[in-house]
Amino acid sequence: MEQMIVKGPCTLSGEVRISGAKNAALPLLASSLLTSSPCTYKNVPALEDIVTMTHLFRQMGSTCTSSDDRSTIKVSHQNLSTPMALGDLVKAIRASVLLLGPLVARYGKASLSLPGGDAIGARPVDQHLRGLKAMGAHIEIEQGTILAHSRRLQGANIRLDMPTVGGTENIMMAATLAKGNTLIQNAAKEPEIEDLAQALIHMGARIEGAGTSSIQIEGVDELGLAEYTVMPDRIEAGTFLIAAMLCKGNITLTHCKPKDLLAPLEILRQAGAIIEQGDSFIQLKAPATLLPFDVITAPYPLFPTDLQAQFLTLSCLGNGTSTITETIFENRYQHVPELIKMGANIKVSGRTATVFGIPHFTKGTVHGTDLRASASLVLAGLAAHGT
Repeated sequence: MEQMIVKGPCTLSGEVRISGAKNAALPLLASSLLTSSPCTYKNVPALEDIVTMTHLFRQMGSTCTSSDDRSTIKVSHQNLSTPMALGDLVKAIRASVLLLGPLVARYGKASLSLPGGDAIGARPVDQHLRGLKAMGAHIEIEQGTILAHSRRLQGANIRLDMPTVGGTENIMMAATLAKGNTLIQNAAKEPEIEDLAQALIHMGARIEGAGTSSIQIEGVDELGLAEYTVMPDRIEAGTFLIAAMLCKGNITLTHCKPKDLLAPLEILRQAGAIIEQGDSFIQLKAPATLLPFDVITAPYPLFPTDLQAQFLTLSCLGNGTSTITETIFENRYQHVPELIKMGANIKVSGRTATVFGIPHFTKGTVHGTDLRASASLVLAGLAAHGT
């Protein structure tokens, strides 16, 4: 079993360069399926999900190479042999569902195993499928496999039941090659969607409104090559800032976008942080005493669910009572019993966790259930007394 040993308490100070965003890099890689031209992506994070996506491409017959440090990936689908992504690789990452729209749009058909990913609650793909059906795709699900085909997708007016990020991305990518105009209403507004739209526009797509609740796409016959740099990871940035808060540190983040972190930065200020920021940097000095705060997760530009676990860990050491309310996923408090093992005083009722501040965490052996929960436990270990 893989493990991480953390010896606390630590004091963290210094400078950190923020990596490329996982949640931007994966849809960008998927978008490469929309063109026969080669695509190059820079500032790609060196993560297992990225490796899995490149393995999927190779499984379909495409060419995919990485630089020595894995920060640059070159992809060509000129020799793609089959528009099928099946098996354990697909089930390993949630983002594999983003292959569906591009495959149907460019190749007219796709076979895709139902995707997997972190066990943080129901993450249905119904909005993805409903959008593609509205554009004329015929879709069936047989024995855990999505089967889709269409001669050519047609532009459509699509109103999402909820502003799903993946659904917005999948439909937007598919619409770039559809005949006519597509309107996505109640679209997700996340910065990663804007990043994907910019990359597609560089390839020749016609997209307006990305980053708002209404996105218009005028379909084109073909897209060209992509050379694009992945945006910085706002969740990684937020996690480092929390680490500095827990460890009474002074930290500077470079190559980041503070404008994408307005809600988390406001909560950090409420907790006592002294923050200075520019266009691409954030400086944070932790307070001597952490103050309590309240968080409610919600779609962008409000507080991101992917920082909920980390902020809950921070609230454990607050001088008072904090509340954390999770509105996006119904099963995203799996880190709570692990934090309690380390001395945290947390009561969960429905979607709300009430956190009563403690002086410090104690040492313990804990289990990480998903990416963000695991990060929250590493943060707790940094501030804990012991190993």
